[in-house]
Amino acid sequence: MIEVVLDTETTGLNVKDGHRIVEIGCIELNDLIPTKKTFHCYLNPQRKVSEKALEVHGYTDDFLSKQKKFEEVVDDFLSFVSGKRLIIHNAEFDLSHLNNELKILGKETIKNEIVDTLILARDKFPGSPISLDALCKRYRIDNSKRSKHTALIDCDLLAKVYINLTDQKEPTLDFRNSETPKNQIDIDKVSYFKKIIDISEQELILHQEFLKTNLKKNFF
Repeated sequence: MIEVVLDTETTGLNVKDGHRIVEIGCIELNDLIPTKKTFHCYLNPQRKVSEKALEVHGYTDDFLSKQKKFEEVVDDFLSFVSGKRLIIHNAEFDLSHLNNELKILGKETIKNEIVDTLILARDKFPGSPISLDALCKRYRIDNSKRSKHTALIDCDLLAKVYINLTDQKEPTLDFRNSETPKNQIDIDKVSYFKKIIDISEQELILHQEFLKTNLKKNFF
């Protein structure tokens, strides 16, 4: 399954107030393993960044004025996400801004399958904090580089959170098209793994005797 973890930064919260996208970040996953394919760009929003947004991501009007406009990157962006499931935290926000940019250019809105990790987290941990930082803390994911909200850093963190939210702590490795022998796994490609230890026959006998003795003590 090819998926894309996606995040945006904007000039403000609501497209109804004329706010625009200033950064797009995407990381591709294949069976939950990063493929090293990414899409990233800063954008000239052609308007001022709100004070609150500036506090969040730190991108100044001067810096953004030197970047490309959305119309200059839209084809590359759409090509990157084409036919892939999108993984987004609070998808309603990002999609409203992306679709607004597409509508301005007279293009169709995004039709991709969407997984909103905010909804996954809300269903899994009702009543608990479900921000990206809170989920990183819950799953002990190092987010120390996230001093500001930046799209690629947030995508990297979200990919790790997503793996945990779906309980897929051991991504499936597909060796069908790999030149690496099955007994030589590239451990850098595996985010999580468990060591399995086989027990001896003598250990199994001792364990069964232990259970019998303790069951008698506790229940009879």
